[in-house]
Amino acid sequence: MNGNLRVGNLFGIPFYVNMSWFLVLALVTWQYGGGLAAAFPQLGPGLPWVLGLAAALMLFASVLAHELGHSFAALRQGIGVKSIALFLFGGLATLEKESETPQGAFWVAIAGPLVSFALFGLFSVAGQVLPLSGPLAGIVGLLAYINLALGAFNLIPGLPLDGGNVLKAIVWQITGQPYKGLVFASRVGQVIGWIAIALGAASIVGLSPIGSLWTLLIGVFMLQNANRTAQFGAVQGRLNGLTAADAIVQDSPVIDANASLRDFADHALLAAPSAWLKFLVADATGALVGTILVDALKLVPRERWADTSVAAVMGSAASISTVMADCPLLEVVQTLETQKIQALAVVRHDGSLAGLLEKSSIQRLLQTA
Repeated sequence: MNGNLRVGNLFGIPFYVNMSWFLVLALVTWQYGGGLAAAFPQLGPGLPWVLGLAAALMLFASVLAHELGHSFAALRQGIGVKSIALFLFGGLATLEKESETPQGAFWVAIAGPLVSFALFGLFSVAGQVLPLSGPLAGIVGLLAYINLALGAFNLIPGLPLDGGNVLKAIVWQITGQPYKGLVFASRVGQVIGWIAIALGAASIVGLSPIGSLWTLLIGVFMLQNANRTAQFGAVQGRLNGLTAADAIVQDSPVIDANASLRDFADHALLAAPSAWLKFLVADATGALVGTILVDALKLVPRERWADTSVAAVMGSAASISTVMADCPLLEVVQTLETQKIQALAVVRHDGSLAGLLEKSSIQRLLQTA
């Protein structure tokens, strides 16, 4: 992961910290350690900074617990978690895929804030019932406040915050269309981002008592992410209702298994409109039985091309993934991204090969949709 340092696994989930995290760690340590040194001079020259570092680490542990809440909710739905990362503005749990229902999406989104509120209650009770005083009482009180603020802030109803994902799930439930929830919550996130930028900028020049430089930076972060999710939602909207069959490459590179290599050479090098390097091979019934590279022609002397069939030199069909022709194109895109592949063979329900689907053909379809 770019700019991220892997520090281990948590419950089998890869755990990273972004380089920006160390800056925030140092700032929190410096700010809180300095406050402890001023409030409790009896602690001496070094202990306040040790306690400040401990408070900063506990703060990030709270953020990590928040992200684990999202992760465990996803895992309960059978959704894998690729990683958890801590960075400048908090944390991020990256999931393998979206929840399949709006109810599932709601619980994944709300789980993080619920963990933060639970920690707020835990630290609040600890501060009341344990015989704590001095800097330890201050640290426990700080952690209670931080978790309350973390839970409340994340419930702001705009993407990319958890509240935006809750809003997306609600709109999805109402409309029955996940992309509509995504677009709506992204638009709200854009509005909130602009408001935060305006308040932050106004506070910097002394025009507003509300906001700070951090408000401006958070607004920029929200706006950038909301813009991206809005664009993704718009793409989902254009793909809605389309299937894999709609994105099949025109004049797909398909050759009959019984064709001779001479026919294949003429088809591959002369008739094909594109410089294909690999062709799909179909049998007499139209079923996918293998693949053949153009370079396979080099394996057979030219004088034997007319007497050698494509089936004799073709490779296994296992080298290419397939998808049903009526599979929703949104699912096809997810398959391409998850498997990190560029193309799929499209197969009809009767087993016959419909053609080839490539990422580039989906992009072309989007330009005309």
